[in-house]
Amino acid sequence: MIFSNTPRPETLKSLADVKHVPFWLDDPARPEPASALTESITADLVVIGAGFTGLWTALLAKQADPSRDVVLLEAGETGIGASGRNGGFVASSLTHSFQNGLNRWPKELKKIIELGHKNLDGIEATIKQFNIDCDFIRSGEINVANEEYQIEELREEAEHSAQYGERIQFLDREQIRARVNSPTYLAAIHDPSVAMVNPARLVWGLRRACLEVGVRLFEGTQVTGLEEKRESVLVKTSYGQVESKRAALATNAFPPLLKRLSFYVVPVYDYVLMTEPLSKEQRDAIGWHGREGVSDNGNQFHYYRTSADGRILWGGYDAIYYPNNEVAPHLENRPETFARLAENFFQTFPQLTGLRFTHAWGGVIDTCSRYTAFWGQAYGGKVAYAMGYTGLGVGASRFGAQVMLDLLDGKKTERTELQMVKSKPFPFPPEPFRSPIVNFTRWSLNSADDNGGERNLWLKILDALGLGFDS
Repeated sequence: MIFSNTPRPETLKSLADVKHVPFWLDDPARPEPASALTESITADLVVIGAGFTGLWTALLAKQADPSRDVVLLEAGETGIGASGRNGGFVASSLTHSFQNGLNRWPKELKKIIELGHKNLDGIEATIKQFNIDCDFIRSGEINVANEEYQIEELREEAEHSAQYGERIQFLDREQIRARVNSPTYLAAIHDPSVAMVNPARLVWGLRRACLEVGVRLFEGTQVTGLEEKRESVLVKTSYGQVESKRAALATNAFPPLLKRLSFYVVPVYDYVLMTEPLSKEQRDAIGWHGREGVSDNGNQFHYYRTSADGRILWGGYDAIYYPNNEVAPHLENRPETFARLAENFFQTFPQLTGLRFTHAWGGVIDTCSRYTAFWGQAYGGKVAYAMGYTGLGVGASRFGAQVMLDLLDGKKTERTELQMVKSKPFPFPPEPFRSPIVNFTRWSLNSADDNGGERNLWLKILDALGLGFDS
């Protein structure tokens, strides 16, 4: 592994003045919160959670049937969770990498890829329809090899994926460094079917779109429980309730309202840095004028991209699970991870030594054992859920919303007939076994990165069970 875990003193100086606030949310365009629900109301559809999944569900439901009374409930503010904290990669992939999809659903992968491209087109069409100012750009994503053994893996992915209609281009050392100049790059692949976006601006734009089409939004409204009634679902909140014909759960990494779902998802914290704007000289030193998203090819990987005002977002690598599925604001600040990320940044771009970081933050990812979303229903089909995006939700959430609406409407579609939709991931064990298993797996992945990709017995067992990490 080329990346150091020991930050130098000059690296720590780059973090001296950071704000522990997500950069995307630190924006005067942030809308004023809507009022909380303080009465008993009725609806045709109630959506719980106003992140990407919930917003797409509410918007698509109202667009499909303008007469449908749709209520959207959010415990905090719209986009305050993962939707406003991520890197802003909008992938066409619904399977968290070509290889992951091929390993799990080889017979239907071509259809899944087609649906993924159609989904990305749908996202762009909505952005244009509602004139959402969110810096959406189809720049593609570059996946780089930092170790010799990774070069052939990338070459094989480019060649194999072409058989399924993908247009992934292999780049040798000279070609990738001509695009983005880092001494750590040995080769890369470029996937054009990925867009970059300001995720907070997109989530706020979808919020406005929902309001324009007549969705009723209540923020600051914590849902405390669900109760099944004969022909409806009663959604109880802190100060009111909604009786609705149907309910869609879009709470993702937060504690699920259906307790059985806690076996399928673990909340994993991801951490991110944002630099100050680069000078012209600094940008010329690294190139990177195409604004592509970039990630490296290790098991523990970094993802990074540029912003509209010339900054670099740098995140990933550490993925931290806290015992007992803990999700809390104090976990969003992890100085040791921020220091490690900063050190890795300057190893990748030594030309930028002296650059400072302005923002550092964390967010929680709804991680499942197959690394891609899953769906299901409860209460006799009156409730549907989508979760487990494992960091892929910026793009895949729209598809997830479509599947939920298909299920709630009782429609048999090309989406609902996919084995990917019909199947569930392997459940995680409960505590006290969950923490040691998750942490040992993470240690094993780190060891594989340290040893030329060689996977130990534990990882080989997970691979054999279809639980291996292929992103």
